[in-house]
Order: sequence, then structure tokens, then C-alpha cells
Amino acid sequence: MRVVILYRPNSETARRTEDYMTDFNRFHPNENLESINIDSREGSNLAQIYGVMEHPAVLALKDDGQMQQMWQGVDKLPLMNDLAYYAQQ
Repeated sequence: MRVVILYRPNSETARRTEDYMTDFNRFHPNENLESINIDSREGSNLAQIYGVMEHPAVLALKDDGQMQQMWQGVDKLPLMNDLAYYAQQ
């Protein structure tokens, strides 16, 4: 399972998103949360493929690319235990 967070560094939501990622890594050090700039080529492609309309967006993807869950918006970031569940799969 791949867990990706798409966000825009140097934006109004960057600080809260980066704090969220730091906290997640502190509480779940063995789980991998991949952060990608939504303005990068890979980030833009992922946003287009999965229909991301708002950032930050957290995507839980199966190894074959099938989306399992998506959360969009800084006020709708998932609970860390929920995200850890997907990261452990």
C-alpha cells in the first residue's frame, strides 16, 4: 500500500500539512507517508489521475494503483490511526 500526501509547499496550508506529517512520523515511525509537491510533474499527474480538486490531499493507493481512500482539504485530514491502518496494509 502506498500512502501519498499531495500538497503545495509555501502555501497557506503548508504549515498545517507539514505539522501533520511530522506528527504522523513521530507517532508512527515505522509507517511510510510519502509527500509530493502537487505542482511537480508526478504530483500533477497523480492529482489528474485521481481527480484531486483540493489540497492537501491524502491518497491511500493499492500497489496496483487502485485508490482505496482519499481525503481532501486541510480541515479534512484523516485521523492518524486511520492513515496508519492504510500504511500498514
